[in-house]
Order: sequence, then C-alpha cells, then structure tokens
Amino acid sequence: MNKIYGENVLVTGASSGIGREITTLFARNGYTVYAVSRSIEEKDERIGSGRIISLRADVTDENSLLSLKGKIDRLSIIIHAAGFGIAGSAEEMDIALAKKQLDVNYFGPMMVNQVFLPMLRENERSLVIFISSIAGRVPIPYQSHYSSSKYALEAYSEALRMEGRKHGVHTVLLEPGDTKTDFTAKRKTYIPENSVYKDDAFKAIRKMERDERSGKSPMTVAKAALKVASMRRPPVRKPIGLEYSALMLLLRLLPQRAVERILTLLY
Repeated sequence: MNKIYGENVLVTGASSGIGREITTLFARNGYTVYAVSRSIEEKDERIGSGRIISLRADVTDENSLLSLKGKIDRLSIIIHAAGFGIAGSAEEMDIALAKKQLDVNYFGPMMVNQVFLPMLRENERSLVIFISSIAGRVPIPYQSHYSSSKYALEAYSEALRMEGRKHGVHTVLLEPGDTKTDFTAKRKTYIPENSVYKDDAFKAIRKMERDERSGKSPMTVAKAALKVASMRRPPVRKPIGLEYSALMLLLRLLPQRAVERILTLLY
C-alpha cells in the first residue's frame, strides 16, 4: 500500500458491520488501527502486517473522546463508520429517537473531528472518510430521519473539505446502498398502533430489509475506503458499486417529479 496519509487510523463503529471490515482490512495492509466502539473488548493485537488497538469510547460523549485522545500518540486518518437507522413516518416519529439519530450519525462525527482534527493537522497530509449512504442524496420514504442525518453529514463533509484543504486535510464521502450487515436487525422502528401510515410504513420497511439482506458485502465498502486512502486527490464522494453510480447519474438527469414517482413505487 502507498500510505500517503500515514499509517495511523481511527475507525469508529469498529465492533461490527462496515466498521469491523474496514478495521481488519486496513490492519492486514500494514496500518495501525485504533478500533473504537462503545462495546468493543479492549485489546492490542497483530493482524497481518498491521495492528489493531481496540478501545472503548462513545462518539456522542465528549469526555469519553477526550479520554480516548490520551491513548493515541499519532493519527493521520479518521474513518467515521459508527451509525444506526430508525424507521417510521416523518410526521409521527418519536422526537427523542429522531434526536438520537442525529446525535450518533451527525453530531458524533462532528464531535470526533473536534477532538482529533488537531492531531490530523500535525501531518502534511491527512484524510477523513465518512461512511454516508445513498440515502444521503435520495430521501427514502419512512426513513426520512435517517436520510436527514446523512444529508447533514454530506453537507458537513463538503464544507470541511473546502475549509481543511489549506491545512492538508482531505475528506471523502463513501455512499453504500443496500449492504448486508447487522444494521438491518438494529434498526429502530417507531410506528404507533393507530398510525394512518401503519400499513404503508411496514410494507416499505419489509422491502428495505429484504434489499439489505440480499445486498453487497460490507467488504466492498472497506475496499473502497482502502483505495481512497491511496489517492492523492480523492473524490468528493464515491457511491459504492457501478449500479449505484449509474443510479446517481440517472437521478440527476430525471425531472424531480419522476424521481419522486420512482421512489414511491419502490417503497
């Protein structure tokens, strides 16, 4: 690997799914990976030619992150893979659950960056990778709050990319579509028993679950992250898979009403 951003990587959400695959793949390619999760078993192990240092921390807790910072000497890459999803109608969603969605998926990466970007700026070049989603550019019925969290993350990443350029900080958005991970089982659903949206919501959620369970391996996202880490001029964003790249192109060409009609028919 051409480690142009250095070889010390922080990965959030590293105990499962995409985060775990990224952690293992980077270590096997000679990186020292600080694998961070709320529930991870703390240990230090050699994997291939690299190293995984597993540390427990909560991306939504500033004191937890400041304590984590004291355990890391050098850092040149941050990969934000922590996140979860909620499902339910835009109108009726529990406000506390919607706030938690934003807290983990948006404010979590923001807080991690506030703590660790000063370490990244000590390098001539550094890299921040956000695991976003196709849902960060295409709003999905009955996942409006999840889509909103990713829309916010996309805007934040683009602004950070422009602000950080003169300081050697590069940012990239990776945008997976349907991916086969435990994300599906962990999704929080909130649909009141008397909801007027109940039947449509459950139908849409079942469709999402089927698509995810037959989706891509999380390793496809990990490989995309590793490839980006070798690019001197990384892209602003990268949909994962040719079909999703084609879909994004198609949706840009179609009238908005046509896009809305397609999404309504799908879900």
